[in-house]
Amino acid sequence: MKPDAFSTKAWERNLALYETIRTMPFNEELAAGTLSQERFTQYILQDAHYLIGFGRALALAAAKAPHPDRIVQFAKGAEVAIVVERSLHGSFFEKFGIAQNDFEATPVSPGCSHYVSYLMATAYGEPYEVVLAALLPCFWIYAEIGADIHARAAKDNRFQAWIDTYAGEEFHDAVRAVIEATDEAAALSSPAIITRMHAAYTRATQLEYMFWDSAYRLEQWPA
Repeated sequence: MKPDAFSTKAWERNLALYETIRTMPFNEELAAGTLSQERFTQYILQDAHYLIGFGRALALAAAKAPHPDRIVQFAKGAEVAIVVERSLHGSFFEKFGIAQNDFEATPVSPGCSHYVSYLMATAYGEPYEVVLAALLPCFWIYAEIGADIHARAAKDNRFQAWIDTYAGEEFHDAVRAVIEATDEAAALSSPAIITRMHAAYTRATQLEYMFWDSAYRLEQWPA
C-alpha cells in the first residue's frame, strides 16, 4: 500500500479498533478452539443472513461502478457472497449439525440487522466511492483476522475449515483487489468525499466488532 493511499490512512486511523476486534473473546476462543458450539452456531446462522445483504450491497456497487472492469469485479463479488459463501456455510451447517430449517427459522439478530441495514442504506444512498469504503472492512478485517488466527490456532482446532478459508490466498487476492479499487476511487475524489469515505470505513469497522460481539453474547431482540 502507498503511504498516501486512502486504504493506508483508513487502516492507521482504525488500528486500535482492529486490535480490539483481534483480541475480543470470540476470536480468542476461536483461535484456541474453545469457542462454544452455541456461539459458533449463532455466528454462522447470522453470517448466512448477513451475506445475503452483503451480496446485494456488492451488486449495487457494481451498478454504480464507473468502469467495466469494476462492474465485473463487484458483480462477481456479489455472486461469490451468495453462491460460494452459502456453499461454505452449508458445509459448516452439516459439520455442526445445523439444519436448513434452523437457518430459516432464526431471525436476524439486532447486530446483524444493524450492519446489513447500514450497508444497504449506504449502497443505495451514497456515491460509489463511499460505498466501497463501507464494504472494505468486511473484506479486509476478515482477511487479517483469518491470517492472525491461522498463525496462532490451537492444534486440531475444530474451526480449522473456517480459519483456512479466510487465511487462504484466494480470499486475500480478492481483498487486495477491493483495496485497489477503493484507492483508485479515492484518488479521483474530492476532500469532502474522502471525509465521507473515512466515516463509512470507521462505521463499518465498528459494525464488524458489533457483529462478532453479538454472536458471542447470543444476542436476541429484547422485545
